[in-house]
Amino acid sequence: MPHGVLAEMTAKTAAKSASAPAGAAKVSDYYGCNVFGLETMKLLLPKETFRKVQEAVDAGTRLDPESANAVASAMKTWAIQKGATHYCHWFQPLTGATAEKHDAFIDPTGTGGVVESFTGQMLAQAEPDASSFPSGGLRATFEARGYTAWDPTSPAFILETAGGSTLCVPTCFISYTGHALDTKTPLLRSIEALNKAALGILKYFDGDARKVFSTLGAEQEYFLVDAEYYKARPDLLLAGRTLFGAPSPKGQQLEDHYFGSIKDRVFAFMTDFEAEAYKLGIPLKTRHNEVAPHQFECAPVFEEANVAVDHNQLVMDVMRRVAARHGLAALLYEKPFAGVNGSGKHNNWSLGTDTGKNLLSPGATPQENLQFLIVLVSVIKAVHDHGLLLRASIASSGNDHRLGANEAPPAIMSVFLGEQLTNVLNDLEKGVTTKQLDPMWIPFGIDKIPPVLKDNTDRNRTSPFAFTGNKFEFRAVGASFNNAIPVTTLNTIVAGSLIETKRQIDAAMAGGKPFKEAATEVLRKLYKQSKSVCFEGNNYSEEWVKEAKRRGLPNEKTTPAALKGFALKSSVEIFAGLGVLTEEESRSRHHILLEKYAKDIDIEAKLVAEMTTTLFVPAAVDYQGRLAGALAAQKAAGAKSPSTAALLKRVAARVEAALKGAAALEAERAAAEAIEDAEKRAFAYCEKVKPHFSRIRAEVDALELEMPSAEWPVPKYREMLFLM
Repeated sequence: MPHGVLAEMTAKTAAKSASAPAGAAKVSDYYGCNVFGLETMKLLLPKETFRKVQEAVDAGTRLDPESANAVASAMKTWAIQKGATHYCHWFQPLTGATAEKHDAFIDPTGTGGVVESFTGQMLAQAEPDASSFPSGGLRATFEARGYTAWDPTSPAFILETAGGSTLCVPTCFISYTGHALDTKTPLLRSIEALNKAALGILKYFDGDARKVFSTLGAEQEYFLVDAEYYKARPDLLLAGRTLFGAPSPKGQQLEDHYFGSIKDRVFAFMTDFEAEAYKLGIPLKTRHNEVAPHQFECAPVFEEANVAVDHNQLVMDVMRRVAARHGLAALLYEKPFAGVNGSGKHNNWSLGTDTGKNLLSPGATPQENLQFLIVLVSVIKAVHDHGLLLRASIASSGNDHRLGANEAPPAIMSVFLGEQLTNVLNDLEKGVTTKQLDPMWIPFGIDKIPPVLKDNTDRNRTSPFAFTGNKFEFRAVGASFNNAIPVTTLNTIVAGSLIETKRQIDAAMAGGKPFKEAATEVLRKLYKQSKSVCFEGNNYSEEWVKEAKRRGLPNEKTTPAALKGFALKSSVEIFAGLGVLTEEESRSRHHILLEKYAKDIDIEAKLVAEMTTTLFVPAAVDYQGRLAGALAAQKAAGAKSPSTAALLKRVAARVEAALKGAAALEAERAAAEAIEDAEKRAFAYCEKVKPHFSRIRAEVDALELEMPSAEWPVPKYREMLFLM
C-alpha cells in the first residue's frame, strides 16, 4: 500500500462537511473525493492488481481471491481514514428504493481488543435476509437466504450522514436459488445482451470497438416544500402526494416560475446538495426552476447506464437528506399537487462504444451514416413491437396522474423523429434519394441512401420517445422511478431488434446481394413494418388518440392494464431469450408491480377516509355549530341573514356528503383488499376504490373554500407552494 499517497489524498479531502469542503477553490478540487473509483485504485493498488480490476470492469472477468483481498484492504484503509466505521452492500431490491445492512469493520482479537478487518470475501459477497423483500413468488416467506454480490463496474463510495460515514459497495441481489431479486442484475444482463447485439452490427463496418453500452442522462424533477408544512400533511407524509387541497388563486398560469431567479433558501439547498453529489462523483450539470411553483430540476452529464442508474438513486437519497438539513422536504412523487404540473425523470438514452463513438449520431462518412441508420431503424422497430412492454416499464399509481395530463406524454408509446429524419426514412421506403444540397446535411454517399442532418429536429415535448439529435429522450418515466426498469427494458428490446436486423441482412447477403444493397432492402422493409409508431404531431390531441387506435397502438391509461405488458408472450420470450429475465423472473415483476399498485391505492384510501373523518369533518362541524349559533342569535335579534343560512346549509350538505363518501370508500376498500388474485385486486382498487377519491375530495375542497383559513386543519396549497 503506497501509504504516502493515501495520506496525501486523505489530507486533501479531510474535514469534509455537509457542504462544499473548506478551502476548495473549485469543484474539481474535491469532485469524486468520496468515490473509490479507478483513479483512486490506480494510486492505491499494485499495478498488476489494478490491471485485473480494469479487466473485471471492462470485460466482466472474475477477480482472483488474492486480487480481491488487495482491493478490499485498500478500500478499508481508504474508508477508515475518511471516517468510516462500517461498510455495507448497497443494493436495489424490487421495492424501487435502495437497501443497506451495515457491518462494522471490527473483529474481536480474543484478548479483549478488536482489529479492523475487511477481506476480499466480505467485499465480494454478503448474505442479507431475502424473506421480507418483494419476490413475486420467487421466494417463500420462510426461506430467508439471499446474496449480495459486488458489482465492480460501479465504484464503491463513502456516504456521509449526520451520524457518521459508511463505505457503500454497489451490489447485485439474488436469491439462494439464483433468481434476481433486484433491478441491477437484470440491468447488467441487458447491458451485456445489448453489447453482443450491437457488436454484431458493427462487424459489418470493420470498426475497432470491443464494447458497446447504453448511456443515460436522467433529468430529475422535484418539488420542495417547508418541512413543517410537510409534517402537518398526513397525505404528503404517508402517500407522497396531497389527496386534498383547493387550488391556489395563483398556480402556474403566469408561467413566471419556469427558469426564474432561484430563491435564496432554495439556492442554499441546491449548492449544498450539489456539493454532496460532486463528492460522490455524480456529474450534475444543470439546475433550474421548473414550470410549477416550488418545482425544480437537476440534470447530469451522460454516463454509462449502470453507473447512471446508481447515481440517480443516490441523487434522490442525497436530495432528501440535504433538504431535511435545510428545513425542507423534497417531494419526488409524480403528482404531489393537483392543478399544477407533475414531475418526471426524462431518460436521455443512447448507445456508446469504448472508442468514444455515439451510435445514434450521424457520422462524417457514408459508412458511419449507414451504421447510424441501421441502429435508428432497429430502435424504431423495437418500440413498435414492444410498445406495451415499454409502457409497463414506466407504470405506477403516481405516473397514472401525470401521463397525458398536458404536462407529460400520453400512455401511447410513439416515436418522434423530426421532419428531416422522417423525410429520409420515407424516401428510403420509396427507394428515392432526398435532394438536399445544404452544407449542413451529411450525404450518405451510396445509392438510395439520402443525407442526414446532425442536429435534425426540434424538440417535441409531447412525445414519450423523441429523437433529439444523438439520443432518444424517454420522457414518460416518473420522477420517483428507479431508472433500472425502463433502461433494462429499452436495452433488451433494442438488443432483440438489432439481432433481428442482422439476421435479415445476413439472409439477404447469403442470397448473393452486396452488403449495402442488402442493408438498404432490410431497412426499407423494417421501417415499413414499424413506421406506424412514428408520430410528429401533438401527442396530447384527441385526434392522435383516434389515429393511434386506428394504427393499432396500445393506449393503456391505468397501471393494472399497462402491466399486462410484462405478461405478454412476446415480452417473456425476449427477456428469456436474451438472458435478461427468466420466465419466472418476468412473471414475478408483473406480480410485484400489481401488488405495489394495490398497496399504494390502499394506503391512499385509508388516508382519504381518515383525514375526512378525523380532520376535515370535525373542523367543519365546529364551524357549522358556530354558524348555527350566529344564525340563531340574528334570528332572536329580529335580523334576517339568508346568506348565513345558505352557507350553513352548504356546509352541512358537504359534511354529510363527505361522511357518506368515506363510508362508501371504506366498504369498497375492504372488498378489494379481500380479493386474493393480485391482478383482480389491482383492478378492483383502480376501478372501484380510486373513483371515490375525487368525489370525496370535491366536497372537502369546497369546504376549504367556505371555511375561515385559520380554522382549516392542514396547510393549504397557497401556503405550501408560495410561502417559503
